[in-house]
Amino acid sequence: MAPFNPPNTVLSGFKERPEALLVQGDKLYIGTATGSLFIYEYNEFSENASTLVDTKKGLSRRPIDQLGYIKDINSLVSLSETIPTLYPLPSFAPPKPLTRAKGALTFAVHSSVQNLDQSDAQSGAHTVGRTGPIPTMVTQLLVGCRRKVVIYTWKDGEAQEIKETILPHSPRVAVFLDSDNVCFAYSPTEYALFSISKLTTLDVVTPIPANISMGTFSGLTGYMTLGLGVRAKPGLVRLSDTEALIVKDNQGFIIGTDGRQTKPTTIDWPSPPDEVAFVNPYIFSILPPGTVPVPENGSTSLPSGSAPVAPQSALIPSPVVQVISSLTAQSVQTLPFPPTSSASSAATCTIRLLTSSPAAKAPLFLVATPSDRTVATSEGSSIWQIRMRSWGDQIDELVQRCLYSDALSLLDTLDKALLPDKDQRRTHIRALHAVSQFRLGKFDDAINSFIELDLNPAKVVALYPERIAGRLSVPPDDWISLFGGPTNQQSFTPKNDDTISTKSQNDSNESKEKLVEQSASLAMPVKAAVRRGTAFVALLSSSKDKDDDTLSISGKKKVKQVDDFSRSVDALWRYLTDRRPKVAGALAVLHIAPAQSHQWPFLSETSIEELFSLPNIPLPLLTPEQLVRFAQIVDTALFKSYLVTQPALLGALCRLANWCEVSEVEEELRAREKFAELIYLYNGKKMHAKALNLLHQLSEKETDMRDKLDPSISYLRKLGPEYINQVFESSRWIFEEDRHMAFEIFTSDDVELPRTQVTDYLENIDPSISTRYIEYLIDEKGEEGAAFHDRLAELYLNVTLSARKRGDEANELEVYSKLLRFIDTTDHYRPDRLYGSLPENLYEARAVLLGRMGRHEHALELYVYKLKNYAKAEEYCKRIYNPSGATRSIFLTLLRLYLRPTDKAAPNLLQPALDLISRQSPRLDSVETLQLLPPLVTARDVRPFLQEALRAPIFDSHVIRNIHKARNEQVARKLMLLESRRVRVTDIRICPQCHKRLGSSVIAVHAPRGEVTHYQCRDAFARRLVDPVRR
Repeated sequence: MAPFNPPNTVLSGFKERPEALLVQGDKLYIGTATGSLFIYEYNEFSENASTLVDTKKGLSRRPIDQLGYIKDINSLVSLSETIPTLYPLPSFAPPKPLTRAKGALTFAVHSSVQNLDQSDAQSGAHTVGRTGPIPTMVTQLLVGCRRKVVIYTWKDGEAQEIKETILPHSPRVAVFLDSDNVCFAYSPTEYALFSISKLTTLDVVTPIPANISMGTFSGLTGYMTLGLGVRAKPGLVRLSDTEALIVKDNQGFIIGTDGRQTKPTTIDWPSPPDEVAFVNPYIFSILPPGTVPVPENGSTSLPSGSAPVAPQSALIPSPVVQVISSLTAQSVQTLPFPPTSSASSAATCTIRLLTSSPAAKAPLFLVATPSDRTVATSEGSSIWQIRMRSWGDQIDELVQRCLYSDALSLLDTLDKALLPDKDQRRTHIRALHAVSQFRLGKFDDAINSFIELDLNPAKVVALYPERIAGRLSVPPDDWISLFGGPTNQQSFTPKNDDTISTKSQNDSNESKEKLVEQSASLAMPVKAAVRRGTAFVALLSSSKDKDDDTLSISGKKKVKQVDDFSRSVDALWRYLTDRRPKVAGALAVLHIAPAQSHQWPFLSETSIEELFSLPNIPLPLLTPEQLVRFAQIVDTALFKSYLVTQPALLGALCRLANWCEVSEVEEELRAREKFAELIYLYNGKKMHAKALNLLHQLSEKETDMRDKLDPSISYLRKLGPEYINQVFESSRWIFEEDRHMAFEIFTSDDVELPRTQVTDYLENIDPSISTRYIEYLIDEKGEEGAAFHDRLAELYLNVTLSARKRGDEANELEVYSKLLRFIDTTDHYRPDRLYGSLPENLYEARAVLLGRMGRHEHALELYVYKLKNYAKAEEYCKRIYNPSGATRSIFLTLLRLYLRPTDKAAPNLLQPALDLISRQSPRLDSVETLQLLPPLVTARDVRPFLQEALRAPIFDSHVIRNIHKARNEQVARKLMLLESRRVRVTDIRICPQCHKRLGSSVIAVHAPRGEVTHYQCRDAFARRLVDPVRR
């Protein structure tokens, strides 16, 4: 499909010779060679496209050479008789000739809104009270005259001062680039840029045309006609505010405001064009008859570039309108004129006056006149219009032809108002273009586009072979359709899961790249495209270029297979590592972490269609479920790409929290014996049963017990309370191997399991291990709960009794010692509960528990009468003695048990009693102790006690206290006496040192008699007091 519809006639049978056309609003103005002006009402969508509404006969005595419109003053500009004239609309009266522009050859009009200062803007009521720049409509009429230029300006409809300057040559065509820069055409080969603000010109410098075809010298409008008196019209059109197209011979150059080429490429015609016009973004040109070759099968779509050599019979005998894209400098449509099946009639027609609508918009108009004067007189001229197809249809066609670069370039020229879905189309086409680049081996460029477009990572990963993409992998033939492109595309490279074929990296020719893109579609081969006139780029290349492309695709492919695959994977790493932190950040906002991956459905549970249907939108706009899917796809692909090309990096990835799909990689890891990485992966996915089973299997290959059990123990030590059942199940075989090493499972500093459940589990295995665990809790973890202390005491007791039954005295003594030490040193158990469980023959334990319960006398009875261990009884008393508490008489209680036994079978305990009295006399009440002593005890036996009792420490303390009191009182009285002494200074009192009156001077008082001197005389007087001679 071509970008423009077939031409249609808007006016036929026009008898006079049109010399100028102007389209303004719904009016079509035609200026004729007789100086008349015909005004038609124009409606491009009506069957009768034009209706004559007015005729201005004799508007000028000479032909009307050019027409223009100045909106600011609503006037028509007519150039005739080398003088421009302004005609107010709609009355055309009174006309205003611009006499200062006499000798005019051409003119150009430019209107723009400029923010001007108040000093530059026209003063008026609308500017009163306003500050800052004022938006002002500025219209400029530039008239090119013989060796000079005249500039008329209007600001908001008010005329300004006229500018005029001399030029080195006479401009024959002038076009505005912007409000300050104008491009002049002096001749078909001489061009210059003019600055309105500086009133200076700059010559345009272009390369010498490299190829001039023989078509240059064919046709009536070529340079061969110069000798006949017909002057060739320069080719000059405005493309944008910064660019213009100039024509030299059969080449077009795009220049900027600096007078230099802005693009290295040129536009080539098979012959110098008679006229050129611009309808954004297309360049129209009229090519003379016999210069354009006839395509095969009568096609009317021709390529641009140097014209191929062809016999005269193979050339189109009629004038041709060629349409070239300014974006690609390639021909997109070629139209023989007029469109008729009769070659003879077509050959007798000339076309002129290519005229576009205002602002270089469609439709475009032209005038066709029969070459034969008789026919022209009878039939007259006809005016044709060429309307553009919709932008959407043009872009769709480019996409259909796989010309994604051209489609994007065309989109860039369009305003969103012209194409409401511009942004969506851009995203779609950029994605398809990236796929095309990927297929051409431009992996980095493709990945950059994928990143910028926030594409679904499932589709990006699908471009890779199955060993990386897994079940997401898509054959190259289906890549375009996967990304929403046409389904009738076919890959230009053979399918290969291990390699990604590409063009040679040394081939940088853009046209060759487009040729390869063209070959991707078998639905529209080259010849068919030429035949139907729908090619948007040049498809006809020399056989040498085609051979070069073929070599770059097929010949070098075998050499670079491995390299291309590695480069593609490198690009994938860059894509995945870019997506990974961004997806993680989006999930973090939703408080979703990789550690929760086991809580979400696995990737393998989601269909491929569902994964491919995930939206291509920015990450913050995705739902939590979609974000999780993205994270799973990215991490799984990253894992598999590492596995294929960089296995050494797997460990680091597995140790980090990730969303990798285990089912996609575990078999491959097992096959490669990457057991450590697989265990890390299991652990991250909370598949602890699989990890522990694998560790158990691996342990069977080890002979050293430490090497055999340590990996499993280390793994189990990291499992939290939510996996306690798994810990119990997986640790049992370790206990069977080595109970001491297995105990380390429950002494982890990283996590803590429920202590009660662990204690029950260990007690079922072995009570001694449970005892060891509770000891660890109390000693290392600071457990203070009564339940664990009671349980430990009970375990000690049970083990002691079990050892006694077995006759294991060593074990019994060891555990019984632990029991005694435990109940004697801790306060967190319940002694009454344990006391009820003790058998009668464990006297020392019963004594300790009785003491804990405050029954000290009963405890001492067990020490004295049952154990007969008087030293422990005395130590017990020392431990609990409190001189100001309830146990201040505990030693007296022990003495009473010695001297007044409650057990009738007790032996004579006088000696232990006397020993106690001699050692603990200060803690015994003297009177009660003497009362307890038997009558036969001599004073010598208790002499130390009596000496201690008769010593009166209370008396000594009273004397010392009273002495201190008297001393304090004496010092206080002396201080009061000294403080009560004073001296009296009167007006007549004289200093004994200097014999002057004291007056109100600073004084010093001398001890001990109270002499008063001046302060400055104090030192001298003090020396007199000390020295009796001087006194």
